[in-house]
Amino acid sequence: MTQEYSKIQKLTIGAVCIALYLVVMVCTQSFAFGQYQVRIATALYGLSYLFPFLVVPFGIANVVSNLLMGGLGPIDAIGGFIMGILASGTIVLGKRCGFGSWIVAVIVTLLPGLGVPLWLSYLLQIPYPILAASLLVGQFVSGIAGMVLIQTLEKANVENFVFKPGKSRE
Repeated sequence: MTQEYSKIQKLTIGAVCIALYLVVMVCTQSFAFGQYQVRIATALYGLSYLFPFLVVPFGIANVVSNLLMGGLGPIDAIGGFIMGILASGTIVLGKRCGFGSWIVAVIVTLLPGLGVPLWLSYLLQIPYPILAASLLVGQFVSGIAGMVLIQTLEKANVENFVFKPGKSRE
């Protein structure tokens, strides 16, 4: 069942998700930017499976994260923005096409794992195949975490925890 959220609810949930993404990045930056980029924060892209209005906020979260913690400049920030929107938007599309929550694991693993090395290989002067292989390993962990997160939230029926306009709180 599709839930309808007010603009304020969407802005609030989006802001909380951006903040959560940044907090997770700060707490995991020691291994989020290493040879095997286990970027647990990208598991949060899966939330767009339940809340499709989070596509742009996850792009914003990624660009802010890359600017504050990445250290690779505007190319990485812009690439991160595009990747955040592309990955979370593809998750929304996957759900609309009837795919189960497993699609989160596939998208969070493959899109950043194969897409991010396009610009990182240029910036870091590392061959694309080597960089893609290491990013795929890290993104696989994040992809599984994202799928498990969504499955857990679906079981908890989290979409109905947010108060809907026009409904009583009984």
